[in-house]
Amino acid sequence: MNRTGLLVALSLSLAFVLLMAVFPDLDLWFARYFYHPETRNFPIGGGPVVRILREAAMIIAWAFCLPAIVAFIVKLARPDRPLLISGRTVAFFLITMTLTAGIVTNLGFKTHWGRPRPVDVVEFNGKHQFMPWWQPGGACPRNCSFFSGEAATAFWTYAPAALAPPQWRGLAYAGATIFGLATGLLRMTFGGHFFSDVVVAGFATFLIIWLVHGLIYRWPATRTSDARVDALLTRWAWPFYAWRRGLFGKKPEAKR
Repeated sequence: MNRTGLLVALSLSLAFVLLMAVFPDLDLWFARYFYHPETRNFPIGGGPVVRILREAAMIIAWAFCLPAIVAFIVKLARPDRPLLISGRTVAFFLITMTLTAGIVTNLGFKTHWGRPRPVDVVEFNGKHQFMPWWQPGGACPRNCSFFSGEAATAFWTYAPAALAPPQWRGLAYAGATIFGLATGLLRMTFGGHFFSDVVVAGFATFLIIWLVHGLIYRWPATRTSDARVDALLTRWAWPFYAWRRGLFGKKPEAKR
C-alpha cells in the first residue's frame, strides 16, 4: 500500500477508461457470452454449482474479516480486557469492510446510480435501456448494477494482503485480484453485473483500502498505534459495561 501501488492502480484505471471509450459496447459484448438468445436468459447462473461458488466466495471474504469482528465484539463486552488481536488490524479491517461492502457500494452507488443490470436491459429481454457505467440516472429503482457489491467484498481481501509479510505481499495482492475478478465473473454469468461493474469495484475498493491504510499506518499526521485503538474502544464501551455490571451489584474493574 505505497505510492507505487497507487500509481499502478491509477494507470490501470486510465487504461480501463480509454478502453471503454474506444469500445463503448464492451459491456454488452461480454454479457452476450453468458446470454442464451433462444431461451432468453442467462442459463449458467441458474446452476447449483455456480450458486454454491457464489456463496463460498462471500464466506471466504468474510472469514478474513471474522477475527476483527470477534475481537471488536469481545472488546465491547469486556472493555476491561485487551483486544484479542492488533488494535490497528481491527480498525483497518472493520473500517474498510464497512466502506467497501456497505456504505460506498450499497448505500452509495447501487442505491443512487440507477444502472440496470444485464438481465433488466432490452438487449437481454429486459425492459430498461442500457446505461454506460459512467452515466447515472438509469431506470433501475434500487439494488442496481453499478458497481458490484459482491466483487467489492471479494476485492476487499486487498486489506489482509496489505498486512501480509513483505515477502508474500505481492503474491497476496495477486491472489486478491484474481479472487475479486473471479467473483465478479460469477455475477456476470448470472446477468447480475456488467464487466465495468466488476472492474470499477476493484479500483474503488483498492483506493479506499489504500487511503485507510495510509491514515492508520503510514501518514505521520494520522497514523496511530495498537494501544491507542485499544484505549479508544475501552472508553467507548466502558459506560455500558459499568452500567451492565451495576445491574448485578458488581463494581466494574479498574480500566487497564
